[in-house]
Amino acid sequence: MTTQSTTSTPRTMRASVLVTPGNVEMQDVPVPALTSTQVLVKISAVGVCGSDTHFFHEGHIGDMIVKSPLILGHESAGSIVAVGVNVSTSRIGERVSIEPQKPCRICEYCKGGRYNLCPNIEFYAAPPIHGAFAEFAAIESDFAHPVPDHVSDEAAALMEPLSVAIATCRKAAIKPGSRALIAGAGPIGILVAQIAGIHGATDITVSDPAPHRREFALRTGATRTVDPRIEDVTSGPLFDVFVDASGAPPAIQSGIAAVKPGGRVVLVGMGADSVELPVSLIQNREIELTGIFRYTNTWSLAIDLVASGRVDLDALVTHRFGLEDVKTALLTGGDDPRAIKSVIVP
Repeated sequence: MTTQSTTSTPRTMRASVLVTPGNVEMQDVPVPALTSTQVLVKISAVGVCGSDTHFFHEGHIGDMIVKSPLILGHESAGSIVAVGVNVSTSRIGERVSIEPQKPCRICEYCKGGRYNLCPNIEFYAAPPIHGAFAEFAAIESDFAHPVPDHVSDEAAALMEPLSVAIATCRKAAIKPGSRALIAGAGPIGILVAQIAGIHGATDITVSDPAPHRREFALRTGATRTVDPRIEDVTSGPLFDVFVDASGAPPAIQSGIAAVKPGGRVVLVGMGADSVELPVSLIQNREIELTGIFRYTNTWSLAIDLVASGRVDLDALVTHRFGLEDVKTALLTGGDDPRAIKSVIVP
């Protein structure tokens, strides 16, 4: 398919490729070819997500298995340098945040507005679809969302985890006066706390064993923090909502027990594939329990919240790495106790 651009684009690019679990290599690979409705983005920043580290260490997440070399990275932003023939060349030069997925648009889930559940979706860095730890990436033109000039490249990339938080709080039905318990003070837990506050939650309790993460959570949205190693979250008044952003089975179990009758539980953290649940408690309290899988229709709100200053994504970034240091970045979250969010700058 013919590509439109104002300057010539290279045929190859540098990319950090997961060859086998634990083994990342810098390679020269072809620049993605565009369909008629896609744009080519020169990547300026990519956040390192827990799913990237999971694929790096384990080679799979559930039934998503890395069977061939894969470019990781899905929290990304950059500038459009070329467009497909059905996309206006006026978009070339735009700074954009990438919504890293391509739904089929015709299945029952897409037509019902839940395109995150599309069985044929192509999602960055979900095998076998390549991601954005590279110099360029291709995306559908309407999933390349323009960002204002005063929003940084790193914040533009982190619209993706912010979108997870927005989708989580929507699913949790947080409203003015809600009491919310959040397990895990990583980027998702911290952002869920911020969005919960924007939704009107008045008690936002974040549980995490790491002191520096609890301190960070208090500075960025939590009204209270607890150390789950020494504090029992079930000992006080029960919560309207529990969000697990840790993936830790003990946190999930104690969090469910801390939810009041008729409350909600939303599981967003990645951890064990199976967890023992207090079924009788869930039944007796009529607790609604659900998961969250990515997001739908969140980017406009995410961009508005960041552009208006109501959410500060730049504050999350604690480490920066070049494209050649992706392996170090993937290891940093576990090796550096003060890490919150690492970003790759190609």
